[in-house]
Amino acid sequence: MAVSRINEAGLNVNQYGNRNLIINGAMLVDQRNDGSSAAVTHAADHFIGDRFRFTENHTGSFSAQQVSDAPVGFEKSSKVTVTGTDTSLGASEFSRILQGIEGQNITHLNWGSANAKTCTLTFYVKSSVAGQYYLSIFNNAANRTMLKGYTIDAADTWEKKTIQIIGDQTGTWLTSNLTGIYLSWSLGTGSTYQSSTLDAYQAGFYMAKSDQVNLAATSSATWQLTGVQFEVGTEATDFEHRSFGDELARCQRYYYRMKPINPSGGVAHAGAFNIHARTSTQLYGVVHLPTSMRTTPSIAISSTSDMTAYHGSGSLTVSSFTMNGMTTASSAEINVTVSSGGSAGTAGWLRINSATGYIEFNSEL
Repeated sequence: MAVSRINEAGLNVNQYGNRNLIINGAMLVDQRNDGSSAAVTHAADHFIGDRFRFTENHTGSFSAQQVSDAPVGFEKSSKVTVTGTDTSLGASEFSRILQGIEGQNITHLNWGSANAKTCTLTFYVKSSVAGQYYLSIFNNAANRTMLKGYTIDAADTWEKKTIQIIGDQTGTWLTSNLTGIYLSWSLGTGSTYQSSTLDAYQAGFYMAKSDQVNLAATSSATWQLTGVQFEVGTEATDFEHRSFGDELARCQRYYYRMKPINPSGGVAHAGAFNIHARTSTQLYGVVHLPTSMRTTPSIAISSTSDMTAYHGSGSLTVSSFTMNGMTTASSAEINVTVSSGGSAGTAGWLRINSATGYIEFNSEL
């Protein structure tokens, strides 16, 4: 007979879902790259799988990719590879991967009060460089941080790590639609962000202790992550495998990419949305987003050359693409400018006409 176990949140952990506060912890969703490798832009956020962003700020360089290499029970992982070395990090230089957890999802943790709950973080990690690594737990203002250490014991081997994280009884941990908690895995950190204090919250922002491995010091070094779970309680439970559709919807609260699907033997293109001409050059359309986003999103497109407006009896050349002020968290009003050819009061549609074309809506934390 199965034995039920009640965790600190009062939930039967053998029965209830929605335990994992991490989104896309199994690295299955990759809207931006579809599993392709991409060079990481220096000093800019790069999302490998959805919700996990990698940043490097030094003279080395990395590529990043969702890969089909994972421990038993998982299919994908996020992988970073050193493509250019930096053997001696400056004081403010670093590389890291992190996820921000929305404040509205941590209200039950009571962090910042005497009732702050303890949580448990589990993850699988693999690296070509064994040694001492650290992760940091910090708040939105980056003025409260706790450092936790873990060791990669053997190179090129999947290892499961379980780390208990006490809740902070002071400080401000937001419970709005901004970031409530950041979880960050350091891959090398300069002295400015180093601290010798472990396992306790401290004022300020830190990423690691001084003995942290500098992954960028080793040419072609790799580091991989999957199976990330952050849950209430002092014990780790089995990883919560959500359906792909459920995980995708959670990711789309923060980022949504509209793009073609290339059918077997077919031409990759996608009808994006209907448009209505107000003048010969100004066309308007509305995109109804698949889920309510965290906040009003920003918009970007791959290129105007990837977009074609079909109107009347022919196609029109798109010259600009902007989002109007009527955009909300659940729908976006788009202004498409064409060189000429529109007819006021008539309708058409906007097509993404390239296999690599896309329209993206972004409200990432």
